[in-house]
Amino acid sequence: MTDDSTTPPPDGVDRIQQAWQRERPGTPAGSIGVITRIWRIGKLLSDERRRTLHRLGIDAATLDLLSTLRRAGEPYRLTPGELARLTLVSAGAISQRVARAEAAGLVSRVRGDGDGRSVGVGLTPAGHALVERAVDDLLRYEESLLSSLDTDQREQLTALLRPLLADLSERAGATDRP
Repeated sequence: MTDDSTTPPPDGVDRIQQAWQRERPGTPAGSIGVITRIWRIGKLLSDERRRTLHRLGIDAATLDLLSTLRRAGEPYRLTPGELARLTLVSAGAISQRVARAEAAGLVSRVRGDGDGRSVGVGLTPAGHALVERAVDDLLRYEESLLSSLDTDQREQLTALLRPLLADLSERAGATDRP
């Protein structure tokens, strides 16, 4: 017998899984309980992030670019190749992101110290101020989205999701980079 106070009532995902098990008893439907929940959580989080970034006046691609430069540490400068590798987007996408951010005064292109042929992309003071404000507000808000989980639950969920992400990334031919 289960303790009704600790077992949550069935939700929509449970009902989908049960319906497939009833209608197609030979079809494995166990993944629905995990994958459909992750997909729905991802959709909800994506929508929340988009609304939050809109409120903060920054789009996801620009935040990704500025955050990657900020996490690099002083002097907050990387080459376009490093940016592409760290953000998991193509060189062409980085070029477009840099051009938009440069036009907005958030980054600048800086010639390398050596032979002058290499070009780095660095945060401007305006870009630094924007990423500081946006990351602070975004992470505080996203922290509140996890308030239904205690510290132990968060650590357990992190530990469970890490190997799943690694396996799915490997299957997709992607590597998880910092």
